[in-house]
Amino acid sequence: MGSVPTPEGTPASPAALSTRAVAPAGQPGPQQPVPKQVGPKQVGGDTTAGMLFGIGAYVMWGLLPLYFFILMPAGAVEIVANRVVWSLLFCALLITVTRSWRILAAALRDRRVFASLALAAFLIAINWLTYTYGVTTGQAVETSLGYFINPLVSVLLGVFVLKERLRPLQWAAVGIGFVAVGVLTYSYGQLPWIALTLAFSFGLYGFVKKRVGPKVDAVTSLSVETMVLAPLAAVAMVVLAASGTSTLTSQGAGHFWLLVASGVITAVPLVFFGASARRLPMTTIGLLQYFAPVLQFLVALLVFGETMTPERWIGFGVVWLALLLLTLDMLGTARRHSLARKAALHAAA
Repeated sequence: MGSVPTPEGTPASPAALSTRAVAPAGQPGPQQPVPKQVGPKQVGGDTTAGMLFGIGAYVMWGLLPLYFFILMPAGAVEIVANRVVWSLLFCALLITVTRSWRILAAALRDRRVFASLALAAFLIAINWLTYTYGVTTGQAVETSLGYFINPLVSVLLGVFVLKERLRPLQWAAVGIGFVAVGVLTYSYGQLPWIALTLAFSFGLYGFVKKRVGPKVDAVTSLSVETMVLAPLAAVAMVVLAASGTSTLTSQGAGHFWLLVASGVITAVPLVFFGASARRLPMTTIGLLQYFAPVLQFLVALLVFGETMTPERWIGFGVVWLALLLLTLDMLGTARRHSLARKAALHAAA
């Protein structure tokens, strides 16, 4: 949620996208090509449909805490195990309908792709378990914080892993982000480990998926990841049932079908996002991504009634200031790329 998948289904934060667009002045190495997604917006029906699909995807992700809430008394492990198993079945249905079994088979045969997706599966399992645990234990505010922090983590990964150079606004945003973590640590009395685990697990997940490139689409990727996790999820469901702590069949038919629906609820936003990403510039997608943590934050406050101390408001405010700087940098970079491209086209003409 906290990162922006490209049309090929490989996540990358808007901050990281703007970082990788072109090499900053003075940086060694060849200049990177400007991504085609950043530039003049498409117009007409495609743009409208893209906005609707994108908003739909992020709204569903943002309202996910409500779904986990109504699944109680199911715990985090049971919810995630069911989510994996039923997502795999739903993905199999989607692949059958779209006749994409050859694409899935090719991904499974490619050792590098499969290894990357297996690692991605491990990271997303950590992310899902942490997120579900946070929501079901009354810490939904902190889970939203994790996805607010995620773009800052993506920028840090660009620096330490990809050896990228940051522009001044990005450095300022990262510095402010560290201040925010300090303020929130003071507020919580400990490191906000739920938020940090979510931010780093999803940031690393996006980095791994970026390495896969355009070889797999979102549904194929999710299918492989759930295939990797399905044996562990099935074992977890059996252990829970054997110990008498499973709620799948003990809370009535409504609860059973709500858990089964986790497959649809996991896959549909991905399909919507894929439709959106094919129609909109990445700059627009980068702005839409903030729908999810904002909605999660509002649900935590207005529906779950979680409290916010003055110190936490200050910490969140500092995080939002950092995100504002990243957004301004992203929009400014996109505008410069657009003007440069127009100038190049004019010169070529």
